[in-house]
Amino acid sequence: MTEALRELMTGNTVWLMLLGVVAGIVIGALPGLTATMGVALLVPFTFWLPTLPALMVLLGVYVGAMYGGAIPAVLIRTPGTPAAAATSLDGYPMAQAGNAGLAIGISCITGVVGGVFSTLVLMVAAPQVARFALKFGPAEYFALAVFGLSVIASLSERSLLKGALMGVCGLLLATIGMDPITAVPRFTFGLTPLLEGLALIPVLVGVFALGEVLYQSSLPEPDRSLFRQIGRVLPSRSDYGRITAPTLLASVTGTFIGALPGVGGDVAAFVAYDQAKKVSRRPEEFGRGSVEGLAAAECANNSVTSGAMIPMLTLGIPGDAVTAVILGAMVMHGVRPGPDLFEKQSNLLAAIFIGLLVANLLVLPIGLAGAKLFAQTVRAPRQYLFPLIVVLCVVGSYAINNSLFDVGVMFVFGFIGWALRQWGFPIAPLVLGLILGRMTEENLRRALILSGGSWRIFVEHPIAATLLALAIASVALSWWQSRRATKTGGASDEQQNGVRGSA
Repeated sequence: MTEALRELMTGNTVWLMLLGVVAGIVIGALPGLTATMGVALLVPFTFWLPTLPALMVLLGVYVGAMYGGAIPAVLIRTPGTPAAAATSLDGYPMAQAGNAGLAIGISCITGVVGGVFSTLVLMVAAPQVARFALKFGPAEYFALAVFGLSVIASLSERSLLKGALMGVCGLLLATIGMDPITAVPRFTFGLTPLLEGLALIPVLVGVFALGEVLYQSSLPEPDRSLFRQIGRVLPSRSDYGRITAPTLLASVTGTFIGALPGVGGDVAAFVAYDQAKKVSRRPEEFGRGSVEGLAAAECANNSVTSGAMIPMLTLGIPGDAVTAVILGAMVMHGVRPGPDLFEKQSNLLAAIFIGLLVANLLVLPIGLAGAKLFAQTVRAPRQYLFPLIVVLCVVGSYAINNSLFDVGVMFVFGFIGWALRQWGFPIAPLVLGLILGRMTEENLRRALILSGGSWRIFVEHPIAATLLALAIASVALSWWQSRRATKTGGASDEQQNGVRGSA
């Protein structure tokens, strides 16, 4: 741990992390931008940095953006990140009552508490999970990949069929390039740059950053006329007394939900908000400016950050869309998450743990001291912001391999990302399929070679059989929940129609 701390403190690593936190807060505070977009935009620019500083920049952006998303949620009821949607439920009414600064201050403080708590859990739990994963062979890794792909069911938003279709498309995209066993070119159409497969970073930048810009450009500008004076930022002693219990409860909830691959901060925030309301002595204040509801929502969505790192670092399965992009960045820097990371690169891993802890702590002074300044980003006009993002997309995609072909790939996937958003298709399953596709195919074929072509190997190995059973159960549960939600929605519509008819 001492050596990891020394490595973290050498060079410009801490300053780069600080820069990442500030950039993340600004990105989160800009309506229309997300933590995923911010990390995807910066990944190409970390190519020239050593591995640890590069990862610290990205983790700083991730942590900062999760807090920054609360600023527009409070001021203009437009969540800067999807996870901040629950924050607006009580944050915006507080701003309307003249307590915008207090809402931002509580968001910052509770978010830091959640982030620090989840990082401590990550430091304790991740090595235990990795030790268990050292028992994995090809059959187990294939089953793990299938379990990771089953997360697509929970990432599918409103339509399980659309999510499954996107996952299949991602798997098909992963087959482009050289065959992992025979080295035969596949689906390259004679294009030499495709021999190594689709470059992951241009794809990520395209679907998440450029696609989001194109989609946001088609939407009306958020209403900024209600922008208010910030006022007092620090909570009073009575405020601290009210937010302590929901903050502690939300820390546990957010960390646990974050560790479930594919669930995300938005789900954690709403679950924690509901829990806080049920145990509160003033449930009638929720939705009208409750500091308890605000604290629970913001703490939970920030505690997801390190929680989502648990499956990503130990098993190579991203916990959410942002960690999927960070996973791609780690692979780009030659770091392969999984059990071997804990055995062969323990110093790097310890430095990542400490860096995450420091990044969360940095948010507190930066967020509180710069609350009024960061709030001004809400006023940033699109006609200047979006062209700048497009330029960064082009430069970042080109810089990885100095290839115009990668720029073309980025534009193609940018329009694909825009079209998918327009038609209501989820994007995360596409990316997950692309990332896990190679792992799935390679370990499936290796396992079948070891077993002489017998599929019984996946049943005879207890770990593999358990993971496959969990994958089936995960898909079945998501399907059942989707069916139930559809029936509930249909029944609600019928009741509303009946009321209208009787009226």
